[in-house]
Amino acid sequence: MSVILVVDDEPLQRDILKTILDDEGYETYTASSGEEALTLINKYHPEVILTDLKMEGMDGIELIEAVPREPVEPSMIIMTAHGTISSAVDAIKKGAFDYLTKPLDKSSLVLTVRRALERAELLLQNTQLRKELYDRFRIEGIVGKSEKMKEAIDILKKVSTSSATVLVRGESGTGKELVARAIHYNSPRRTKPFTAMNCSAIPESLFESELFGYEPGAFTGATSRKAGLFEATNSGTLFLDEIGDMPQLMQAKLLRVLQDKEVRRLGGKESIKVDVRIIAATNKDLEKELVRGAFREDLYYRLKVVTIELPPLRERRSDIPDLADFFAKKYSTEFGRRIRNIDAPTLRELTEYSWPGNIRQLESVVERAVLMCEGNVISLKDIKGELRSLYPADVLEFEIPDEGINFDELEEKLLKKAMAKSNNVVAKASKLLGMSYKTFWYRWEKLNTGSGQKKESGTPD
Repeated sequence: MSVILVVDDEPLQRDILKTILDDEGYETYTASSGEEALTLINKYHPEVILTDLKMEGMDGIELIEAVPREPVEPSMIIMTAHGTISSAVDAIKKGAFDYLTKPLDKSSLVLTVRRALERAELLLQNTQLRKELYDRFRIEGIVGKSEKMKEAIDILKKVSTSSATVLVRGESGTGKELVARAIHYNSPRRTKPFTAMNCSAIPESLFESELFGYEPGAFTGATSRKAGLFEATNSGTLFLDEIGDMPQLMQAKLLRVLQDKEVRRLGGKESIKVDVRIIAATNKDLEKELVRGAFREDLYYRLKVVTIELPPLRERRSDIPDLADFFAKKYSTEFGRRIRNIDAPTLRELTEYSWPGNIRQLESVVERAVLMCEGNVISLKDIKGELRSLYPADVLEFEIPDEGINFDELEEKLLKKAMAKSNNVVAKASKLLGMSYKTFWYRWEKLNTGSGQKKESGTPD
């Protein structure tokens, strides 16, 4: 039942309003002053407050300013005489939802209260959503006890309270967007927008309009005004994933925004001030991109005020059991399964696997295992087929010699064999090794440019 508080220093007015609202099915309380109202607000947490504008002591506007906004802000309705409507308008500017003029009309009263309750419900849902987002992306919830992850989390904690630009580095699937969201939702900007854009997925011709927006007539098909991501994310955080794939012309324009903190829509004449925190991410070696002239040096230093390095999963194997358990619980709840745990042999197999797709691949394997598991304990039969499908059998079954192996050499052989088997078609080679196209191409380029060899050709598809 919705709770409503009526605040008025006239007893008859309070009684009439309470009778009307009680008959509508609301739980209604009354207060004769602003001071009494604050006591009842803390006790009953009303969704809607109707208050007279003119009262002895604390008036309606002072009450609006004094009402606590936490845990949920109530919707305030001002009641005023015709001669003080201008004061009611001032009250709306200070946060009131609406105003009613005396003498009150019953139908207008009921309709306004109903609309105020709808707003209060939306505010409650928004508050709950923000809390869920904070709980989901709280720093303490990031799984990682390995030394490299502890170092990354320590930097994440320190940088979250600031507005510094952050560069997150790591291979595909290591959780770069998760870290970006954690920074945002643990920062003073947590109640403002978080927007993510993948720079490798935007055609070069659309970059400027996506980021800065456009005015009508700016280009063929621009029939109305559109705000860009910078405007839409004002006061919040803009996550630019795969920043290494941003065209050079846009790199220069992004640099200007970072310096001047203003944007101009395509076809527009006026600059618009923006306050947006930038978090960028890349799986590329930007230092090599600088040498090649593919990435601007001035932008590079603007972005890497703080750098967070995320290690690949093969370099944080001690975290794999905790990650696997986390995903098992997550999908067990999501799918309505009663998975109790993952048995020891399975955890050992997961820990020893190389995970070329990193955390994203591990999550996919565990998600499938939860679906396929016939009992309440995930065992080897639930994951073995999935892992075997990613590498040839002789790769999975070979014994590690006593003197050890060179992982880089092994990776090089696998990449070359996959390319040979697929007739140098990258899309097919990536599927043979269970990698995404981008991950395979990144490793293939790194192999050929890093070894000093002439880069071998590859056909995209």
